[in-house]
Amino acid sequence: MKHIRNFCIIAHIDHGKSTLADRLLQYTGTVQERDFKDQVLDNMDLERERGITIKSHAIQMDFKDDSGKAYTLNLIDTPGHVDFSYEVSRSIAACEGALLIVDATQGIQAQTISVLYKAIESNLEIIPVMNKMDMDNAMPDEVRDQIIDLIGCDNDDIIEASGKTGYGVDKILDAIITKIPPPTGDPDAPLQALIFDSVYNNFRGIFAYFRILNGTISKGDLVKFFATKKEYNADEVGVLRLKPEPRKELKAGDVGYIISGIKTSKEVKVGDTITHVDRPCTEAIEGFENVKPMLYAGIYPVDADDYEELRSSIEKLQLNDASLTFIPESSVALGFGFRCGFLGLLHMEIIQERLDREFDMDVITTVPNVSYDVYTRKGEKIEVHNPSGLPDLTLIDYIKEPYISAQVISKAEYIGPVMKLCLDKRGVLKNQVYLTSNRVELSFELPLAEIVFDFYDKLKSISKGYASFDYYTSSFEKADLVRLDILLNGEMVDALSTLIHRANAHSFGKRMCEKLKELIPRQQFDIAIQAAIGAKIISRETVKAVRKDVTAKCYGGDITRKRKLLEKQKKGKKRMRQVGNVEVPQTAFLAVLKLD
Repeated sequence: MKHIRNFCIIAHIDHGKSTLADRLLQYTGTVQERDFKDQVLDNMDLERERGITIKSHAIQMDFKDDSGKAYTLNLIDTPGHVDFSYEVSRSIAACEGALLIVDATQGIQAQTISVLYKAIESNLEIIPVMNKMDMDNAMPDEVRDQIIDLIGCDNDDIIEASGKTGYGVDKILDAIITKIPPPTGDPDAPLQALIFDSVYNNFRGIFAYFRILNGTISKGDLVKFFATKKEYNADEVGVLRLKPEPRKELKAGDVGYIISGIKTSKEVKVGDTITHVDRPCTEAIEGFENVKPMLYAGIYPVDADDYEELRSSIEKLQLNDASLTFIPESSVALGFGFRCGFLGLLHMEIIQERLDREFDMDVITTVPNVSYDVYTRKGEKIEVHNPSGLPDLTLIDYIKEPYISAQVISKAEYIGPVMKLCLDKRGVLKNQVYLTSNRVELSFELPLAEIVFDFYDKLKSISKGYASFDYYTSSFEKADLVRLDILLNGEMVDALSTLIHRANAHSFGKRMCEKLKELIPRQQFDIAIQAAIGAKIISRETVKAVRKDVTAKCYGGDITRKRKLLEKQKKGKKRMRQVGNVEVPQTAFLAVLKLD
């Protein structure tokens, strides 16, 4: 155990985590040249296309120091986007140390700070690394001061490196060995292993990734999972290299995987403890708290017959992404589907994309919204995730909505636009601190519902990509909220309903009607699109009917002949309008998210 080191890499988006991980793998000879490709750990197509890390990836490396001692290094590369922060918290639970990577051209960003606090709370040894030192616009002295301010280390502790050229990688490996403590634990004690991730394989069932705190696990052992109380045979245990490599046994301090032929995804819970059946441990490991979704949206199959298939797809996806939550629900317009909880808009987009690519599922997603606490006149409290679940207005006493504490770090010249954006979103400025002469940290209290749609995109565009943003939920506050319904020909489309602040309802309703008018295809009859609050219509647009010229065959003659034909057509249109259905295309549901 003295020769094992478990560590993760934490940083803001695009600070070069995955590139630096590539250099570490090459330097230690873990990846052969023929197998190497850039961002070798980002093995999902989506990750490579978008250039972001979505999943944390564990891999084991062998390294010999200058004196010839052999060490085993377990590295977990983590995502940097705020929507995948749950992945980071799980990686931190499985490590003793962390490389804190800061981009020398950008300095410390909001996500760097929030992830760092999580690591310090878990008592991890922090090794600060200044990356991208080969860039012409690097500001080493300024960034060095920021790091010293943040974690209070010495000047010599900060390692200068470049993920692109490989400069400084040897110093990083030396620091990992000298500074990060080896894992503690007793190989002879009863087995305690923490599951920090799992993945579904069509042929072999579920792979559970774990970190052993105490005890030893061997191939063929009879083990049980603490939370589900289920028992299994360990058909295969091994370590995570570029491909899983089987081993006879793993001891305390090791990170590895177990295959025990589990086919149903409900039986594996991330954060659960694995122990032996004949000599169990007395208590489970303190795992990570259950994640609280930030926003909810309905996911429905395009074809109603695919409901069960969609359920099994989401369950398999949940194995690989424990921050996804779902419960069944039904909608008048869309049939049966699921109400899913996400950590943010990017998370929702990625889940939708993965359902399409990995499971070939065509789905419709409804307008995302946050959860509200509704208090009735009888004093009952109801948690509402869906606008259609809102009780009648006459029964409601008041509604509370979730508020967040947000930190925005930006260049000083963008303060004005950033403040205006936050105040327009009903935000309250709490604090303003200059980190350096040119960088400022703004703290806001904002309603979560206001940042769900396009806040992050707007923040990036007004600050030319410089501002960074991080948030956590702080409290529930009273709010004047109304339910905005969209009616097509007098029929309510429940999938387009939204809960919105009264002050924004009129403009939002008007924009929705205008957008739907563009997107709904013309029929043989007029379609009325209306936005309503309760019984009050606040906006209306009409999609004009496609007209057939019924008077084309009348050459000359009396006007009454033409009028008779037009009257007949009018009656037909009226009857058609009573029985005709209006199809709402998928683009209309998505366009509501893109309302600028």
